[in-house]
Amino acid sequence: MTRTPHCWYTDTADLPELHAPLNGDASADVCVVGAGITGLAAALTLAQRGLSVRVLEARTIGFGASGRNGGHLIAGYAGTPMTGVEGLDPATKGLMMALGTEALATTQALISANGIACDLSLTGTLRVAAKPRHVAALQALGRQWDEAGVSLEYLDRSGLENALKSRAFAAGVRDPRGGHLHPLKYTLGLAQAAEQAGVVFHENTPYLGHSRKKDDLVIVRTPRAALSVRWLILAGDAFLWERQQAPGHTTLPVNTFMIATEPLEADKAQSLIPGNEAVRDTAVAPHHFRRTPDHRLLLGGIVTAATIDPFNMGYPLRAKLDEIFPGLPKDLRVTHAWGGPVSVTRNRLPHFGRLERNVLFAQGFSGQGLALAGQAGVMMAGVVGQTEERFDAVARLPHKTFPASRHLRVPTTLAAMARLWFEETKADYEYKRAQRKG
Repeated sequence: MTRTPHCWYTDTADLPELHAPLNGDASADVCVVGAGITGLAAALTLAQRGLSVRVLEARTIGFGASGRNGGHLIAGYAGTPMTGVEGLDPATKGLMMALGTEALATTQALISANGIACDLSLTGTLRVAAKPRHVAALQALGRQWDEAGVSLEYLDRSGLENALKSRAFAAGVRDPRGGHLHPLKYTLGLAQAAEQAGVVFHENTPYLGHSRKKDDLVIVRTPRAALSVRWLILAGDAFLWERQQAPGHTTLPVNTFMIATEPLEADKAQSLIPGNEAVRDTAVAPHHFRRTPDHRLLLGGIVTAATIDPFNMGYPLRAKLDEIFPGLPKDLRVTHAWGGPVSVTRNRLPHFGRLERNVLFAQGFSGQGLALAGQAGVMMAGVVGQTEERFDAVARLPHKTFPASRHLRVPTTLAAMARLWFEETKADYEYKRAQRKG
């Protein structure tokens, strides 16, 4: 049976016994496909409201990005350009910013209400400018949140150097909301709470598709059995795309990678990020980093369509750490390197929607879905319970499609990245030219 891929998180979490695959036809009120944060939040919420729920997981609980991401709790969503809301009408802009804030409260509520021990650290986040050209965008980001009633702290270079022992960034914005946690512990904690609430799990049970019956029931097909339900929630994200089952063609999976160093001396680790924030830069393919409770550094980044041994990605990511913190011991070892796919949309906004009245999906969190994924799950549970109207408002966000064929994944990703790099290089050139003229 497939197990969660090895990483620092698996070495520091108690992995439960596997659940048996679905054998023999069954029925439930709701079927959830995917045992990541989105699916688990939906399943837990629905079970606590008295519905019967079964979760189908093609591999194991937390196998995907939910169990091995950077662990950053961010009040928002990725969006493009960097500030995230240009081009949206005021109502939609307000909705997305409100959901970004609510997602943090939802995450904290899920953790608190269910007693989930996941190393939660509500120490805030830092967004740092990878280039001087990005400073103006960070300032605009601060103004946007000010208009929404949230005060972010702008840090110039000298201010940032007090918050982060690094001269690698031109400026930053500190958001007092959010922070970081251990994502696999959080995901497993949601699953444990859901099981205690009555959710039935079937691991190593891939979803093969669904059909309808005349009485509006949905028949979910698996390799060994069928499941008859009133509602179907698709929360497999990047892994549904891998099997050509992603709803629509609005997402594309890209591989990202992370490393964990060996522990530093406590004083040394604390001096690097004194406020213990989760830190993310503004590069086209952003790097993100933070401290761990045992004084390691976790750093992630690199976006590629290629399937690469994560061990090989450890070298460039270790070099990036030296670039950010040049005072690190030269013999500091990387003890863990891992990677996996995340699902991105072309506009970096999440894609919620319905395939049919009672078939819901949420996908395309674009690398910033730790908090928003749980929010999506709770919202879909609200749709089932007829208490949520905002889901369909988010579903109306415009999304362009990618080519659907698995064979076009690499050229499509390369073309998209080439376009982004071209635009970035052009913007750099124009900025430098303006600086020379000024």
